[in-house]
Amino acid sequence: MMHRSAILRYALAALAVLAVAGCGRAPLPAPGEGGVLVVATRSSPTTYFIDPAGQASGLEHDLAVRFAESQGWRVRFVVVENLQELFELLRHGQVHVAAAGLTATEARGIKYRLGPEYTEVTEQVICRKGPGLPRKPIDLIGKRIEVVADSSHAEALWWLRVRQLRLDWTEVPAAGEEELLDRVQSGLSDCTVADSTGFQIARHFYPDLAVAFDLGKPQKVAWMLPKQAEDALVGKIKAFFDGIREDGELKRMKERYFGHVRRLDEADVLGILERRSRVLPPLRRHFHQAQAETGLDWRFLAALAYQESQWDPNATSPTGVRGIMMLTGETADRLGVKNRLDPKESILGGARYILMLKEGLPARIQEPDRTWMALAAYNIGPAHFEDARRLTQSLGKNPDAWSDVKDVLPLLSRESYQGRLRFGFARGGEARILAENVRIYYDILVRHEPAYHDGIGFN
Repeated sequence: MMHRSAILRYALAALAVLAVAGCGRAPLPAPGEGGVLVVATRSSPTTYFIDPAGQASGLEHDLAVRFAESQGWRVRFVVVENLQELFELLRHGQVHVAAAGLTATEARGIKYRLGPEYTEVTEQVICRKGPGLPRKPIDLIGKRIEVVADSSHAEALWWLRVRQLRLDWTEVPAAGEEELLDRVQSGLSDCTVADSTGFQIARHFYPDLAVAFDLGKPQKVAWMLPKQAEDALVGKIKAFFDGIREDGELKRMKERYFGHVRRLDEADVLGILERRSRVLPPLRRHFHQAQAETGLDWRFLAALAYQESQWDPNATSPTGVRGIMMLTGETADRLGVKNRLDPKESILGGARYILMLKEGLPARIQEPDRTWMALAAYNIGPAHFEDARRLTQSLGKNPDAWSDVKDVLPLLSRESYQGRLRFGFARGGEARILAENVRIYYDILVRHEPAYHDGIGFN
């Protein structure tokens, strides 16, 4: 039997369609006519969001902007409140394309035109950790399950019901899964369904949640266009994705947003969440001061400090690096740090050093790759990092792309490559780990800690 809320929602949707038909919306001009590509998207870490510097970001944002630029068009984004609104816009041709991390299901392929597939996700059942964690669909019977309305997740649960599994769930009008993950974390529901990539990122913020099981096989993700979309536009989109897939740009764009999440199991997520309220407060003013001087987001500096010392001002390693930012004696002298165990001096010294490393990289290297590379150089030193970039180029990869350089860094410690390195052996794998962990910790601190307004982002 259909839920009462679903009946009401479908009735309201039907009324909205009738209202639209009565008022007669004007057709949207083709992007080639007006020079503007109108894109429907939704706000989430995997699609479109405003970053700490106040700039629109996200994989779907970057893809849409890059495509429009390739055609000489501008982009106008329509950020929807929920999927129902997004599909209404598509049905009535009020946007040229929906770029919103949408899975290319058979049902959607009947209603809309599908662009080329450019990534894939697995739908996963997400519940709170514990001995009662479901392991198969039948374990969901009797659970309070919530999913995003009009999502492929609701469609997947419907197919389970068709197969005689007596499941009940509630469809919640939302743009994405994060709101529902928050409800599971808070105990307001028992389980939800989320895409694998989205949950990999969300785990930074919901450490009490876990994947119960995968809900089917991986599914392709694609842009969607109105059924009446012109063949010419579909062809241009296909050519664009073919091009960025062939030249490696698609891989680099994915790396920017998702390259670090695979290290989450090894990162100390619970530790930073616990120390954030206990250890970080007396250190904030020092991080704020460092941001005011260098312009580096204080939360980024705090993430680096946590990776280096877990915010312990007295930390000392067997190799002689010391302090909250774990500076060598030589680096400290170069930066004017007289006492490495003084957190104020150490934090300011570490901030100056990371800024110096960034400025020492070739100007053509763009953000955020520039920052991730500086982090790796912070760990192994700029000379060894330049060895990594030279080796990257000699292997036919791009030395200006973090996605390529990070794959080469572990080779610095392999004997078979020593003859190709100007500065010899280095623990490049550790440098890669540092950079990826700092990215995770920075994501967490951005979510939980307010910005300090005397400096700006990574610049």
